[in-house]
Amino acid sequence: HPELLSMSLFMLVTSCSPGPNNIVASYSAFNFGIIKTIPHMCGVIFGLPLGSVSKFWINKNILNLSLIQEILKYGGSIFLIYLAYKISFSTTKSSNTKENPVKFIETFFFQFLNPKAVIVSIIIVSTYVDSGENFVNHSLWALAVAFIFACFSIFFWSLIGKFLRRFATNEKFIKR
Repeated sequence: HPELLSMSLFMLVTSCSPGPNNIVASYSAFNFGIIKTIPHMCGVIFGLPLGSVSKFWINKNILNLSLIQEILKYGGSIFLIYLAYKISFSTTKSSNTKENPVKFIETFFFQFLNPKAVIVSIIIVSTYVDSGENFVNHSLWALAVAFIFACFSIFFWSLIGKFLRRFATNEKFIKR
């Protein structure tokens, strides 16, 4: 791809910036640990690139589906508000029983409604994917770059959540 460096830098910035996937990964690793966060991580790793490619493939090849884009935009926003509500009003339980973290299938399908992913997909296709004879080649490059940076960012944010747990459970740190 002629603009591989530019596309990689764009994906690094957009995938590592705070968004619903990254915040939920940190939250899950904080509360449940890295091992139990792996299904969420895999849902992002496989869902984000496939959701991105499918969205811009539909936009470029089938027709302009502005109604579907509006549904995705508002549906994703409502889901984000719902997630924020659930996280902010969650209660601490005194017992040692914990709920399960977000599952693979939930995270995978969320990528098709994720407002941040929709915006990134539109920018990627309009900037880095040639709609002519190189469409398949450029789409595969975009898919590969999205996959690599999805792996990196979701693992990075999960480690942040796990790292913050160390401070949140340290009595000396809390007293300071």
